[in-house]
Amino acid sequence: MEQYLPILRNSPFFKGLSDCEILSILHCVNAVTVSRKRDSYIFRAGDATEVMGLVVSGGVLIIQEDFWGHRNILSKCHAGDFFGEPYAASPGAVLNISVVADEDSEILFLNVQRLLVSCPTACEHHQKLIRNLVSVLANKILILNDKITHVGKRTTREKLLSYLSAESVRQSSLSFDIPFDRQQLADYLCIDRAAMSTEISKLQKEGFIKTNRKHFTLTAQNEDGSFCH
Repeated sequence: MEQYLPILRNSPFFKGLSDCEILSILHCVNAVTVSRKRDSYIFRAGDATEVMGLVVSGGVLIIQEDFWGHRNILSKCHAGDFFGEPYAASPGAVLNISVVADEDSEILFLNVQRLLVSCPTACEHHQKLIRNLVSVLANKILILNDKITHVGKRTTREKLLSYLSAESVRQSSLSFDIPFDRQQLADYLCIDRAAMSTEISKLQKEGFIKTNRKHFTLTAQNEDGSFCH
């Protein structure tokens, strides 16, 4: 597990823990590593799980799919991010989401129930980990709230501008990369890809944005009607 320490040190789940404490925790929660090819499922809706996943390389999509294969992307997890922790922390809970590898990925599975049982030695790092878990779960709620804000807009344009504005604020820059390709962005915002592409083209022509693949630059309009970058 030592080879994953550079990733784990930067994960909010292990914030404030030394390398020795991290390795001790991995042993405590029966950590195991699995590899998944792109587009393969890691969790499927309808299953139950006792483990949560931590991405140590690659990336995964948290999705919901209906019977006909229509996909709604809830979020994307990169190296250092967790997924499945609310379900793993609730014994018997059935997943209403699926997790799919967005690229070839390595995943670390951790048994959450081992964290929720009082440590017999009352070790300090165990308590830190529980606090960090609460923080991770709270952050997931904020991410979900952001998505609700975007998809709650009435039009495709409003959804796009809401998302791009939020990303600009989150990354503290008018020029930034988004984690999604065009189809994934459409699935995340719950809009038709063709309609979205048309709206992006309009926004570019009107001078509101510039874009190249996953890179976007927002422009602000001056009082005289010109645009600044």
